[in-house]
Amino acid sequence: MRDKAARIRTGTWPASEWAEVRMDTRCYVDLAHLRSLERQAKSLTFLPRQPARSALNGRHASRLRGRGLNFEELRDYLPSDDVRSIDWKVTARTGKPYVRVFTEERDRPALIVVDQRMSMFFGSKHNMKSVTAAECAALSAFRILDQGDRVGGIVFGDQIIAEVRPQRSRTALNRFLTALGDANSLLRADAPDVVPVSINQVLHAVARIAPRNHLLIILSDFSETDEQTRGLVSGLSRHNDLILGLVSDPFADDLPAGANLVVSDGNLQVAIDTGDHKTHKTLSELASGRLAEILDWQRATGVPVLPLSSAEDSLTQMRRLMGLRPG
Repeated sequence: MRDKAARIRTGTWPASEWAEVRMDTRCYVDLAHLRSLERQAKSLTFLPRQPARSALNGRHASRLRGRGLNFEELRDYLPSDDVRSIDWKVTARTGKPYVRVFTEERDRPALIVVDQRMSMFFGSKHNMKSVTAAECAALSAFRILDQGDRVGGIVFGDQIIAEVRPQRSRTALNRFLTALGDANSLLRADAPDVVPVSINQVLHAVARIAPRNHLLIILSDFSETDEQTRGLVSGLSRHNDLILGLVSDPFADDLPAGANLVVSDGNLQVAIDTGDHKTHKTLSELASGRLAEILDWQRATGVPVLPLSSAEDSLTQMRRLMGLRPG
């Protein structure tokens, strides 16, 4: 896999074999592959009650709030009612005790945000990061819809942002998966060198579509973040259930020493010798620094960060992170 992935990224994979690469679901996903994950998704859960070992089961904002409540009516207080439900303003005004009656919302909308920029088109062992993000998004979407909640998403690449507003329908889900497959298909080594869509621009779109009471799942490597990104994440988490899926690759986490690497942006390329101690240290600190920054968001805001690796099967690691036994 490493040799094939490297040749794809550097544009040295023979054109006659490109169709075979497109069929390799470790490098690319399409609508058919994403749909095939529906049965596997049934083992996951995004409901408020999580297994004890789940990364989503904890204190502060890391506990899923669940569906919200809708105000139904005011009625006379009965001896069996919880005193906490008494509306004290109405009671004081009328001189009689009244309680506020709420009903649970029928569903909770979910918005799944998936990064398909060129920074995600990398993988050294099992998958491309872009594939891991896409598979985890599809698994999440199927399970959320199956739970009876509305689901939609935002898919963004270097030059595109596709929005699908949450709905409780297979049609909306298929639109989301189609957008995901289309964005993934644009990733290739000879893609034009452009300034990519920023994560901040996407987070502003998230805030517009999901101002409050949504489940938000953001799957990305979170490249090019800044203080504004942190502020946007904090703001979203105050009014929503926010989960960050940090997608990484072990090659960046444990950069091999003594390797001669060729890095290219599609137009220019540069040779990097990781045998040079200073170069190796700089690159390693760059990779670990981004991970530390995202994990610091978790400590500061309580937003759960799920570490997802492109070196492992998507369903297997999602089940482990949710405290479920291997399937």
